[in-house]
Amino acid sequence: MEMKHVRQLLIAAGLSVGLGAGMAMAQTASQDLKNAGHETKDATVDAAHGTAKGTKHVAHETKKTTKTVAHKTADGADAVADKTVDATKTVGHDTKAVAKETGRRTANAGDALAGKPEKH
Repeated sequence: MEMKHVRQLLIAAGLSVGLGAGMAMAQTASQDLKNAGHETKDATVDAAHGTAKGTKHVAHETKKTTKTVAHKTADGADAVADKTVDATKTVGHDTKAVAKETGRRTANAGDALAGKPEKH
């Protein structure tokens, strides 16, 4: 073979190998993009599942805490009601006693003005 043919053959072989490698790289880059897309999708799905699980947990805890607060509020209201009843009874008893004493003293004052004995 002549040197010209050898040179052309080498150039053709080099171009074939170069173009083949370029196409292989293009296929690798394309596959890399596809893989990155799948990984992004999987990560998004995992994050969404984690968010859903966290939201359910927070909702459950909020419901539980709300029930606890409601029960404690009811217990506190019962305690206040009991104390109010007790205080009302005490005030009523004290008012009755003061009214009785006031009536007795008023009667004694009236008797004193009328000249009757001091105490009944």
